[in-house]
Amino acid sequence: MTTDQGSRRTGSKLADRVALVTGGTRGIGAAISRSLAGQGATVAMGYGRDHERAQEFLAELQQTYPDGAFSVHPGNVATADDCRRTIQDVIDTHGKLDILVNNAGITRDRTVLKMEDDDWDSVIQVNLSGTFYMAQAALKHMLERGTGRIVNVSSIIGEVGNIGQANYAASKSGLFGLTKTLAREAVFHLERAGKLQDNSIGLTVNTVTPGYVNTEMVEAVPEKVLDKIKTRIPMARLADPEEIARVVHFLCADRSSYITGQVWGVNGGMDM
Repeated sequence: MTTDQGSRRTGSKLADRVALVTGGTRGIGAAISRSLAGQGATVAMGYGRDHERAQEFLAELQQTYPDGAFSVHPGNVATADDCRRTIQDVIDTHGKLDILVNNAGITRDRTVLKMEDDDWDSVIQVNLSGTFYMAQAALKHMLERGTGRIVNVSSIIGEVGNIGQANYAASKSGLFGLTKTLAREAVFHLERAGKLQDNSIGLTVNTVTPGYVNTEMVEAVPEKVLDKIKTRIPMARLADPEEIARVVHFLCADRSSYITGQVWGVNGGMDM
């Protein structure tokens, strides 16, 4: 069981809130799940195929927060039907959905000249289309209730590009336009429905763009390559997953209701 700072109860900003984190059982997603739980949220976690890891992480949260409510939900975010089913499963399990964090993502790195059709299609489908499908289903429920939070997890690669990652960069930069459009439409529909009130916590949509983060994915990168990357980061180090998670839970809080359609960089100054 993990007992680091990201796993302990740190506040109650998200008490009585239900959150769904896609890709929420490992890496940045696991840190986000812990951070939301640490602020009192009920947390549902989407995952792909690693059932054993999902159950282990579920048990960890249940042990850390015995008074909390948690669940895991298998599915393929590249499939629209799976996204809609997962959203409905969370609502059926916990009674509502207040927060959606679109964190699930994949990489298939090749230079443009060597990239196969499936390399392009699969990354776009998971990282960009999956975010749209999840947000579309969640937004309908949130608009009916008049409140909600959607936070999309992009990447610094979507801002600056990277050799061998045309598919990933395109998918992550696509989240910027999607975020701003969802944010505008959320307010538009609330106003039409007469739910845009001064005392409302609102329905906001934002994006967080991590830089290089110390996760399992980065552990596979050769040390010499990592050293070179660190020379390009003004703070000269990688981020801890918890540093990304703290920004996510801040954007999910009620008092962040005046922040929407924004892109939040958490990259150690790598892109200014």
